[in-house]
Amino acid sequence: MTVTKPAGKPARPFFSSGPCAKPPGWNASKLKTESLGRSHRAKIGKSRLQLAIDLTREVLQVPDTHRIGIVPGSDTGAVEMALWSMLGARGVTMLAWESFGEGWVTDVVKQLKLDATKLAAPYGELSDLAAVNWADDVVFTWNGTTSGVRVPNGDWIAKDREGLAICDATSAVFAYDLPWDKLDVVTFSWQKVLGGEGAHGVLILGPRAVERLESYTPAWPLPKVFRLMAKGKLNEGIFKGETINTPSMLAVEDAIFALEWAQSAGGLKGLIARSDANAAALDLIVSERPWLGHLAAQPETRSKTSVCLTVEGADEAFIKSFAGLLDAEGAAYDIAGYRDAPPGLRIWCGATVDTADIKALGPWLDWAWASLAA
Repeated sequence: MTVTKPAGKPARPFFSSGPCAKPPGWNASKLKTESLGRSHRAKIGKSRLQLAIDLTREVLQVPDTHRIGIVPGSDTGAVEMALWSMLGARGVTMLAWESFGEGWVTDVVKQLKLDATKLAAPYGELSDLAAVNWADDVVFTWNGTTSGVRVPNGDWIAKDREGLAICDATSAVFAYDLPWDKLDVVTFSWQKVLGGEGAHGVLILGPRAVERLESYTPAWPLPKVFRLMAKGKLNEGIFKGETINTPSMLAVEDAIFALEWAQSAGGLKGLIARSDANAAALDLIVSERPWLGHLAAQPETRSKTSVCLTVEGADEAFIKSFAGLLDAEGAAYDIAGYRDAPPGLRIWCGATVDTADIKALGPWLDWAWASLAA
């Protein structure tokens, strides 16, 4: 049986959930290179790092009360800096409903050896937010990259909380309007929703997080790349482009390009609209195919960036073949679900993806399904 291939393909078949698609119009030749080969401590290097910070504040609408720093180790490094530097002052509650949340639980319990409360949920479901004790420091992912489940909003975060709200927002920023007054620590990395390069993380600290840093010393030693304090005070240089270690200025220039594109796309409001349109286009594709479904069953807690799909009767080998067919045709790259998640597909719908490409993907999903069935 011969299955006819669709006539057209997505113009940019980049649907990976990290690193994500580059912004429309991206080309390496468009990146500024004057800072390359120069010291990141020189005026030109510091000014470009500061520009990346300033653009981040402008696009995300981060209030002046919050500090923004570029740190080592991608989002993982930014989260670990917060955990190792701030936890231990009071009780800890960990929320986990996917792989990365589970990873933070492991680090807090097994590495820092803290007796944390764990509120867990299986893939496709959300932890019981009503059970959170805000006398504790609370660590959570805003958007579960590997499960496609997100918190619905910030209403569940107590305004009068005693503990810190520590949020891994790496696949959420630039796609959701985050309530900055309720978030004490926010982390993300450029290679997610901005489609930037890896290796660097962004750490955003609210005033309550700074107060914790300046009033509490952890019982454990801190590696140099985690140290946010200098002589008993917050190292303000980190939040002015003076990075802890040597950054890739090429990655910085790539992030600046993405942030300037974000401005041209309408800023945060425009990026949210693009992501919403992409998620709606994919949802229509799913609704029209009985063999496709959403891993996150509840629409109000379903990701609109890392959308995770179930495929009827699929096991790991089927998904590998399914994704491999589309990869070989240049119709869709990197859409197999995360290795620890139930077998399925994961399609990035963040703002750097064009809605027309999501729509063009539908017939190719049909083709792969029919080809394997045949």
